[in-house]
Parts: sequence; structure tokens; C-alpha cells
Amino acid sequence: MVHKKLMQARILLQNAPLKKSGHNKFAGYSYFELGDFMPEINAIFNEVGLCGVVSYDSEIASLTITDTDDGTNIVITSPMAEANLKGCHPIQNLGAVETYTRRYLWVTAMEIVEHDALDSSAPIKEEKIIITPTQGAMDTIPEDEQNYLRELAMELIALCEKEEPKSAWVKLEAENLDSEQKVALWTLLPSKVRSALKNAKG
Repeated sequence: MVHKKLMQARILLQNAPLKKSGHNKFAGYSYFELGDFMPEINAIFNEVGLCGVVSYDSEIASLTITDTDDGTNIVITSPMAEANLKGCHPIQNLGAVETYTRRYLWVTAMEIVEHDALDSSAPIKEEKIIITPTQGAMDTIPEDEQNYLRELAMELIALCEKEEPKSAWVKLEAENLDSEQKVALWTLLPSKVRSALKNAKG
């Protein structure tokens, strides 16, 4: 019964007037943040008789959707990626990973259609830019851009953790960052991710 209810919930969400509040101003597209769809999902789940619970362990994050009438459930999982954003405390890194993973678990469960950064990215430009990590580079970036760069860094780390450095490099190129933003972003990445990106570029 849970499958039927989940499908009903997806249709109801599909017809809901959702608005994307997240905006990637560098690549020019909008995206859904958790707050854009979770209130609507919670209302729909309450209406059709479903309950969703997200949980995490060191390797796997899971979203368990349960039929509140008969107890049947569906479990959607995602690998946990490690974020090592410099300038952040360990608990901030953990919170960023959990928020990011939670968002994508719900996007997957509810078949929420988003911008595909890889399919719509511009061709890779043969432009050689030498980037050297510089302490304090983030200090010159406005706060809203800093938040975006931290989220982008987490995405690149996650792709490299999944051994997809080429996809990470394509995504990085699609952002069209200027040199200052690239330097700031580079300082957020651990050395193994920087190395993976450099190798993928070649």
C-alpha cells in the first residue's frame, strides 16, 4: 500500500505551486531548497497517511517512508560523503553534509525535477588557470557568495568521494567562477580533492 500512497503523494506535490528560492547566480539557474518543498510534503504525507524519517550513520543516509495504516515502508538510501570545508568546525561540516544529503533523499523520493548541471553545462574551455591556495582568500568574498562556494565545495568533495572526479571538474567549469572565486573555493577543498580535479582536467 505504501507504493500506491507514495505515488499519490508525488502527483499531489507535482501539482503544488512550488517556488525555487535557491539561485546559482554564477551558472544562472534556480534550485529547490529544503524549505521550498518540505512544508508541502509534510502536509501531503499527513493527508495520504505517510510518514518520512531520515537517519544517518557513518556510511549511509536513509529516508524511510512508512504507510501509517499498514506499516509497510520504502527505504531510500544515499552514501554519506565527507566534507572538509576549511574554516568550519567539525560539527558545521557534519551539519552541512546532513542537510545536503537530506535534501537529495527527498528530491529522489518525490521525483522532484531539478536543473541538471552536467547536461546543461557549457563545453569545457581550454583555459589554463593556475590556482594556488591562499590563506584568507574567502575574506574578500561577500557572505552570500561564501555560502554558495561552501555548498559547491561540498558537492565537489562528494563527487570525488564517489570516484567521479571528471563529473566534479565538469560541474566546476559550468559554474563560470572568476579567478577570485576559484581561489577562494580552492581553499575550501582538501588536497586530495584538489589533486583529483587537476588530474580530471587533463
